Amino acid sequence: MKRIYMDHAGTTPTRKEVVEAMLPYFTEKFGNASTIYSYGREARKAIEEAREKVAALIGAEPREVYFTSGGTEADNWALRGIAYANADKGNHIITSAIEHHAVLHTCEDLEKKGFKVTYLPVDEYGKVRVEDVLNALTDKTILVSIMHANNEIGTIEPIEEIGQALKNLNRKIYFHTDAVQTVGKIPVDVNKLNVDLLSISSHKIYGPKGIGALYIKKGTKIQSLMTGGGQEFGKRAGTENVAGIVGFGKAAELIALELEEQYKKLSYLRDKLIKGIMENIPEVILNGHPVDRLPHNVNVCFRYIEGESLLLNLDLRGICASSGSACASGSLEPSHVLLAIGLPHEIAHGSLRLTLGRDNTEEEVDYVIESLIEIVNKLRHMSPLYNEKK
Repeated sequence: MKRIYMDHAGTTPTRKEVVEAMLPYFTEKFGNASTIYSYGREARKAIEEAREKVAALIGAEPREVYFTSGGTEADNWALRGIAYANADKGNHIITSAIEHHAVLHTCEDLEKKGFKVTYLPVDEYGKVRVEDVLNALTDKTILVSIMHANNEIGTIEPIEEIGQALKNLNRKIYFHTDAVQTVGKIPVDVNKLNVDLLSISSHKIYGPKGIGALYIKKGTKIQSLMTGGGQEFGKRAGTENVAGIVGFGKAAELIALELEEQYKKLSYLRDKLIKGIMENIPEVILNGHPVDRLPHNVNVCFRYIEGESLLLNLDLRGICASSGSACASGSLEPSHVLLAIGLPHEIAHGSLRLTLGRDNTEEEVDYVIESLIEIVNKLRHMSPLYNEKK
């Protein structure tokens, strides 16, 4: 059976060049980077070269890039590290209602420890309003954390504008953005975005899983979460995952070279996919901003059907996708993101997210559109709600 992968927001396949770069660091170049003999120096050199490549991808200085186990740890470190290190100045944090759970669950835990959190609403496209951020500020606010683009609906947030507004204040409020979904998809420059902290994950850019990074602007007051060693400039203890870091660096190097070309290709395929769905299937809602959205993201809701049934039928045709509905993971509640943009439960349950990647083709997009037309028609004719409407 033909297999088509369209869940690149979930993870990406590790590129062959990346695997080849990593392999020596599992075998002949196995040294611990903290040792001073030749094996260790070899590993240290590889780590610092990778750090330079990741830094270059986001416009940072190499010493501002700290390797983590992934985007989730980076988010946790940004929020907890800033909160604990600056608790003497305040206990208020601002975030949005549509953040990744790595941020939302961390905020919920910080609330249990005495911190106050404001969860900002978004508009019908999933955008945070700059004025809402400013209106939520108090004299106790120490951190604002707003994602660069939403992982479900693909809406790109006004991070540069929020960062500039915070920068214009006469006191320091740290600004963090989860850029896991944007790095490697659109241009990301930490200086233009006016952020103090930024989270990245390797496996979203065709690198290995289990490695990521947190950009920490020079001079940022942050507490370490991992203690026990002097790795990562004394801020994140633990023997470095040298092979993973090397793979991350290689992936960052390659994606930087292809960014403009891939943006054009993915945007074209995305628009073709959206048009094919919207023009051929009735009762469909496009979720997310129609213009300010990631080039590879398509998120739609089909009335009168369940997202889980849709996914299973797509899988039978060899198509890998995901649903905004959490029911596929055992919950009866639909996506918190879809509810936040105002969709009712019954519509949010019929959501589908298709996220394109560098290897997808126009022929695959045509096949997905053709399959969706047939599947949606079949499922709707099985739906009592649809038949009642007719």
